[in-house]
Amino acid sequence: MPSSFVVERYMTPLLAGNRAACRQLVKEQLARTDDPLTLYHELLWPAMERVEKLYRADRINAASENMATRINRSIADQLQINLITQEPNGKRILITCAPGEPEELGAQMCADLFETEGWEVYFVGGGVPNDEILSLAGHLRPDILLIFGTRPSGVPAIRQLVDLIREIGVNPTMNIMVSGGVFNRADGLWKEVNADVFAKTAKQAIAVAETALPRRPEPPKKGSAKKRRRRRRPPLLVAAESD
Repeated sequence: MPSSFVVERYMTPLLAGNRAACRQLVKEQLARTDDPLTLYHELLWPAMERVEKLYRADRINAASENMATRINRSIADQLQINLITQEPNGKRILITCAPGEPEELGAQMCADLFETEGWEVYFVGGGVPNDEILSLAGHLRPDILLIFGTRPSGVPAIRQLVDLIREIGVNPTMNIMVSGGVFNRADGLWKEVNADVFAKTAKQAIAVAETALPRRPEPPKKGSAKKRRRRRRPPLLVAAESD
């Protein structure tokens, strides 16, 4: 299993954009483990989080972030074919994310890791309109909709998507999970967008998803007005937009 020392060794060529050195280090680590899954959890994921924190803290520029993210994604693509997949468990997950390479990377790794656990995975990536996500949720009827890597500016759209899914009822028993991005930094924000569950990492997401029971649909409210009232945005939603 890669140690924190190995992660530090990896970060140096990663931030420098040295693709060959990164591939060589991963190749060495892959030769030392029987399960490449550990490289996802103990090397690529921590490196991805480190790059994100450095960029948000203005300690690296956009060029370094882009090079590092693309190297990580290239290595994830290569590792994926070596992952050992469990027997199908009969569960299905739909994964979407904010538009952008860093968010796509995290969501893609989530997709790979859920597949290893026997989930049937549909990964649509970022930039997909809410109405198309809604349509897919109704067509595929997944057990979980995972929204990964949301940026502060995207929080209101997530709230709108969740509300739309609930109001139309295309898949009433589906749980909505959020992970990564601003949800990892703002405690309780996941509740304010009306998500059902939250996980900080892919490993936690899998554990939460495995134990989540089918959502119990809310009964329609009797005598409710047909006209929707304008919701007042909770404080954390406002704070997220300014983060």
